[in-house]
Amino acid sequence: MKKHPKQTQMGFSAIETLVAIAIIFIVLAMALVRWTTIIPNAKANSAMDQLLYRLRTAREQAIAHRREVQVTFVGTNQLTVQELWVVGTPPAAITYTFEGGAQYQVFGGVPDTPMGFGNGSAVYFENISGGPPTMKFSTTGAFVDGSNNYVNGTVFLGLNGQPLTARAITILGATGRVREYHWDGSQWQE
Repeated sequence: MKKHPKQTQMGFSAIETLVAIAIIFIVLAMALVRWTTIIPNAKANSAMDQLLYRLRTAREQAIAHRREVQVTFVGTNQLTVQELWVVGTPPAAITYTFEGGAQYQVFGGVPDTPMGFGNGSAVYFENISGGPPTMKFSTTGAFVDGSNNYVNGTVFLGLNGQPLTARAITILGATGRVREYHWDGSQWQE
């Protein structure tokens, strides 16, 4: 007679299956908690990127076309850009609206950016809430007011009630340099 070795059964026990399912649920819960902060930050970053792109494009347009380009911060989430002409009919102003629900706003407890231009309001240039009536990029790329004086300032934005979505863009008047910042909960990061 031949002896056959005893074969062991293959498969998982009920306890092993329950442990695997518990681990999957724990990982999913951690991902869900993380996901709730990712979406608002992505929306705030999108709005900041749009504003940053539009401001840098306006500056480059002023230099390339040798025409001043006026920017106006409109309402709670719009930017209007218009090329200024001395002679002839200038192109129509273009208004851009931020996506994702981000708005111009300052959050309580969030300090001014490292540039230190002030945070008295969401749009704050030369210590004026909303900035001077006319703000434009000159043909040299500088950011100036209606009298061609350099204008330094900051635009703050984010999603309502969510301070961790605070974003800021500063403009240095003499050079027209546009810089971006995001709030990480304890300090501004560039």
